[in-house]
Amino acid sequence: MVVEITDWAQEILTKADTAARRFNPDVVIRLASQQGVVQAVLAQAPEDGDTAVSIPGMTVYVERGLKGVVDVEEPHDRLVLRPEGSPPNARAH
Repeated sequence: MVVEITDWAQEILTKADTAARRFNPDVVIRLASQQGVVQAVLAQAPEDGDTAVSIPGMTVYVERGLKGVVDVEEPHDRLVLRPEGSPPNARAH
């Protein structure tokens, strides 16, 4: 598997997808490494080499070479890429 996306990260990505599609129904979300940090990037299409990963209600495209667990950290629901096999972060309520 390229990446594992935790339930919390799936929720954040789904919210971003829903909001973005209000303005552009053709937008896709790509998970890409930018300056060493994983980010959800809005794009018109996947890039060559991206892998499609299905999560409930949508498809996320993952940049070639990304491996690990996509999770969320506080504050501000920040996406992070953790090593493969890492347990999901506990969510504060």
